[in-house]
Amino acid sequence: MSKLELVAPAGTPAALKVAVDSGADTVYLGFRDATNARNFPGLNFNRDELEQGLLYAHDRGCKIYLAINTFPEAGNSGPWHKAVDDGAAIGVDAVIVADIGLANYAATNHPDLRRHLSVQASASNPEAIRFYQEAFDIKRVVLPRVLSLHEIVALNREITVESEVFVFGGLCVMAEGRCALSSYVTGQSPNTNGVCSPACDVKYKDDGERMVSRLGNFTINAFSPDEAAGYPTLCKGRFISGGETSYLFEDPVSLNVASMLPELADAGVVALKIEGRQRGKAYIAEVVSTFRKAVDGVNSGEAVVSDNDLSSIAEGGRKTTGVYQKTWR
Repeated sequence: MSKLELVAPAGTPAALKVAVDSGADTVYLGFRDATNARNFPGLNFNRDELEQGLLYAHDRGCKIYLAINTFPEAGNSGPWHKAVDDGAAIGVDAVIVADIGLANYAATNHPDLRRHLSVQASASNPEAIRFYQEAFDIKRVVLPRVLSLHEIVALNREITVESEVFVFGGLCVMAEGRCALSSYVTGQSPNTNGVCSPACDVKYKDDGERMVSRLGNFTINAFSPDEAAGYPTLCKGRFISGGETSYLFEDPVSLNVASMLPELADAGVVALKIEGRQRGKAYIAEVVSTFRKAVDGVNSGEAVVSDNDLSSIAEGGRKTTGVYQKTWR
């Protein structure tokens, strides 16, 4: 069993330094434009910031992966091609791509640049992954958060590329790269614009004794005074169906599978990804340092890793192992 790699997020140069100093093996980030799937105001890196951040990371033995994981607009592939070119020139350790055309561009123009397949590509079966490997020499696939542990075990038996999975943070309950909910409500898509439920469309309003959250023109949830108000995404909304009010897809909750790290290592996973490029330095420091201890335990041969308590920074103050252990499957 190879040592697990801890992959941490960074949405700002300050967050990058915190992630490196807290023990990340790798930091992933994106440029400040629509080429990456966390295209929010005030986040991400310009070219100079990436170059400086890369030097800081490399000086401390940490790698940098550049996420170019949205899909180019028809007739306007230039910004995506430039992102690949600039990442290669700066010297990133890998690019994370989702689009087939962009994977081909990177392989053709920068054959020595390591290529990873983004979760946005929704590659979740051996045939799809082998296609990307054979056509574009993809070295690693980031697996969608809709696969159970049993499915990950079976998948890794049939593929020869590295696999990376999410272990903490925001939980996408839809197949990444294929979700159109945000597009339907706001006109902006995580797949092309790099934003899911953009903040400019989010509103909170007092309604008597309730706090109501809205996304665009849709009411997503209503909270009593003793409830934490979650961020209004449609997949984590509370709706009335069949006369009952409930979360139809998933509760506002954060993924946390720290207790499953030995099983993931045994499943053939090589890298553990923390979600949260839109989160601040305190979040990055606490999550990365906590998982650093857990990963070191697994890498040293501990059979059991004690669960961690990160509920204070979890969405809704709650955690879940997500589909990894979903009993309804």
